[in-house]
Amino acid sequence: MEAADSQLVDLLRVLEELKSSAAAVQARAAAVLDASQRRAQSRAGVPAAHLGRGVGAQIALARRDSPHRGSRHLGLGKALVHEMPHTLAALASGVLSEWRATLLVRETACLDLEDRHRVDELICKDPDSLDGLGDRKLIARIRSITQAIDPASQVRRNAKAVSDRYVSCRPAPDTMCFVTGLLPVAQGVAVYAALSRAADSLRASGDARSRGQIMADTLVERVTGQAAADRVPVEVQLVITDRTLFTDRHGESVPGVDASPGRTGEPVAPVAPGRDAPAYFPGYGIVPGGWARDLIRSALGLGNNQQPPPAAASRQESPPGAGAGAGAGAPASSPPDEQRTPVTLRRLYLDTVSGELTAMESKARAFPAGLARMIRTRDQTCRTPWCDAPIRHIDHVEPHAEGGPTSYANGQGLCEACNQAKEAPGWNSSSTPVSSRRNDVSPRHTVRTTTPTGHTYSSMAPPLPGAASAIGGAS
Repeated sequence: MEAADSQLVDLLRVLEELKSSAAAVQARAAAVLDASQRRAQSRAGVPAAHLGRGVGAQIALARRDSPHRGSRHLGLGKALVHEMPHTLAALASGVLSEWRATLLVRETACLDLEDRHRVDELICKDPDSLDGLGDRKLIARIRSITQAIDPASQVRRNAKAVSDRYVSCRPAPDTMCFVTGLLPVAQGVAVYAALSRAADSLRASGDARSRGQIMADTLVERVTGQAAADRVPVEVQLVITDRTLFTDRHGESVPGVDASPGRTGEPVAPVAPGRDAPAYFPGYGIVPGGWARDLIRSALGLGNNQQPPPAAASRQESPPGAGAGAGAGAPASSPPDEQRTPVTLRRLYLDTVSGELTAMESKARAFPAGLARMIRTRDQTCRTPWCDAPIRHIDHVEPHAEGGPTSYANGQGLCEACNQAKEAPGWNSSSTPVSSRRNDVSPRHTVRTTTPTGHTYSSMAPPLPGAASAIGGAS
């Protein structure tokens, strides 16, 4: 048993070294691909400022990674191949992991070429000096050397760090989310101190909330300008069947609510008992239908066991277009009450057969607001494979300049980086719309993207809440 365990440990070490060696080969391949693509783009007449556009996106697709990481892989490869040969050799021999090679590249980014060569030689020329060195010790060694070689580099590094400040939002379990801010240290400490003082003051005056709850509520109130954290305006996009809003917790229709056929002339498919259809919350994603109804009941001043009045939904505009509809919205009707949360219900109708939102088309080049909203709701995040970035642009799959229509089928949601990448020469895309015929089992809206190297990648829209494929039916 002990001999077998020893062999397993040896195997783990060998595999780790193989991973590092493979990362070195990938770094070289990325640098060579970048040089080749830049030459091809230059021959195609691409301006010098735009040379290299889309190369990081191609690397990301090949590595089944996000475009942001693809750009990072490209930057790592170019730095190792052209500026840090000793680090590259240590990576190829398995002494350095890809992450620690990344740390070396990141920590020397503010140095000029000559100083970077010097740091690379001092740290990585002797592989034995790296043995047993953890991430923190490696960073400390790099910074001590860079400080001695170029004291001004730390000033440049700090200035660059300040320019990289940002705020992000990402989902957390149980209908929560993380709002993260990367701030200069003085500003970050000031923000936290202000929230702490507010919490301590309210706790001292008898507020029953915990200190963390008060700090979170105060942050929401001060950023949004609302008098109370739970009064922030909310838009709940109920991307579900027409009657789900008026379905109780057990999937039974609410008495008195019209269960008439949908706009296609066919009865709207009911939600099976115990199979509550979800809702789509903009900026977060899929949430339980019951949670969305509770939010609406609270906003309308109803108890958790009451249903929104049918009149609130009946006053919404009819969806544009033919068939089982596009989206339309209006503020939910409720008695005047300054303490109530403003909630907008936006009903987006599904085709009862395909599970897709009904198509719209425009003669304009830019996507109208309603059509853009439908595409954002369908795609949820950037449509590039392995990219989970928020949608920033509604893009024509087939370019408008080449005759591509401004339509639901020819639209896709992309992040800014992916939209810019596909503008480089050699990128082509096509879409496959979903058939609405009952006997035609077609996939959801699919976009096929071909890169300049001839590789093709497919991206299928995620299943919408309320569609058969989203609740266990055939896709």
